[in-house]
Amino acid sequence: MPSMENKVCVVTGAASGIGRGVALKFAASGAKAVVVADINEAAAQETVELIEAVGGTASVKLTDVEVPEQIPALMQYAVDQYGSLDTLVNNVGVEEAFFADDTSIENLPLDVWEKVFRVNIRSIFLATKAAIPFLRASKNGPSILNAGSIGGVVGFGGDSAYGSTKAAISQFTRTAALELAPDVRVNAYAPGSIDTPLLQKILAASDDRAALERSLTATHLIPRVGTTEDVANLATFLASDEASFITGTTYLIEGGSLAWRGAAE
Repeated sequence: MPSMENKVCVVTGAASGIGRGVALKFAASGAKAVVVADINEAAAQETVELIEAVGGTASVKLTDVEVPEQIPALMQYAVDQYGSLDTLVNNVGVEEAFFADDTSIENLPLDVWEKVFRVNIRSIFLATKAAIPFLRASKNGPSILNAGSIGGVVGFGGDSAYGSTKAAISQFTRTAALELAPDVRVNAYAPGSIDTPLLQKILAASDDRAALERSLTATHLIPRVGTTEDVANLATFLASDEASFITGTTYLIEGGSLAWRGAAE
């Protein structure tokens, strides 16, 4: 099993979903400590309690990534509390559908477009920038992981802002890997349909839940929705020293849906 032994990790957006799954897996894989960064303090504290329940060490750093000065403070907190920063996971992200009913390009409000960019890509730039001095000082296999998406590889209607940011994340990942080599590795994971609390809310609100569920897996070669643990397993490998020769790459984790065109019989 990939080891995160003695690594101090910061995971943004770790109060639920994929971020929580990654934080839990890091702790279970031997991380020295996990800083759970999120805007939702109560849910973030739940993540900490789950980590502590499996014998890990964690704490909450309430962080709004739309407030630039809070991001360097997050990195400094990790170093002050635990002595180093070895792994940064830029997981936080939003979609325009969170904030607007009509997300077509024609009708998407500018303020929503800008918010998606602030959260999804500006925050990664700011977090990476703030973390660089600490990661370069690390003697424990420092790396950065960014959360991409299948939406950054193929187009989905109503996802122009989200998809654009996720495509930008892949390019940012390549550039950061180039600039930070050989000291710090930088990679990204790009999930497809993953079973998260958000997905369950979408399914619950659907007029035809069964049809929507079928559509999510219709093009999967592996006929199921992914789990947060699936993504966490990939993230843990990429952040571990077992991936020491991997940098500058975005890894798809989408059940093989991009390996072909069509739908399952």
